[in-house]
Amino acid sequence: MPMPRPIKCIVVDDEPLALRLITAFVERTPFLQICGAYLSAAEALAAITPEIQVVFLDISMPELTGLELARLLPPDVKVVFTTAYREYAFDSYNVHAADYMLKPLSYPRFLEAAQRLRELLPDTRGAVEIASPKGEARDGSTQDYIFVKCDYRLMRIDLQDILYLKGLKDYVSIYMRGRKTPLIATSTMKSMEEKLTPPRFCRVHKSYIVAMGAVEAVERSRISIGEEMIPVSEAYRSRFFSLLE
Repeated sequence: MPMPRPIKCIVVDDEPLALRLITAFVERTPFLQICGAYLSAAEALAAITPEIQVVFLDISMPELTGLELARLLPPDVKVVFTTAYREYAFDSYNVHAADYMLKPLSYPRFLEAAQRLRELLPDTRGAVEIASPKGEARDGSTQDYIFVKCDYRLMRIDLQDILYLKGLKDYVSIYMRGRKTPLIATSTMKSMEEKLTPPRFCRVHKSYIVAMGAVEAVERSRISIGEEMIPVSEAYRSRFFSLLE
């Protein structure tokens, strides 16, 4: 399956702090790509090129408002309004906005809007997460690594380095030996579960997959891996404890 193209975005907001925050949200989201950040709608309008697919756009701005800019954009460009004023919601629907976010913004709310954009835009749904199924090479031999999509590129991960995975909708945080922060992969837990199979790995919760070799202790249906205490849910309890026997 071909790798989907990242969604190319610009951010427009006359408040520097808001501009930096939304830009950081875009950069943090694996399937979005920042192509510019502008403090005025006029600057943004001059910078619009055919490759731009999404504009994160403040509404209340001097000279040219966000609503006025939205009406000047090509019809295939999606607009997500960001504003502190709830009363603009009705006007945003008149220009067919993809979403409308109220400030102060949070990343979970931003992520909801980003997911909606991925549904609306062609060639951006899904993701190439792992190159080969169930940890096997194309010739059927066992392989000790997988490839995951992180930050617009495929990264090789050695299976022996994986401690556990934590899922959030269409993202998976991969915690690894020797890394202080997890890798954020564009994937689903279901897809990862299909690739990381027992007895080496086990799904223990709707949000967790653990490497069995990394389990340090089990107490009262909780797994200890480093400083993380991972719950074992009833749905996965039998399978997990059978692998401990």
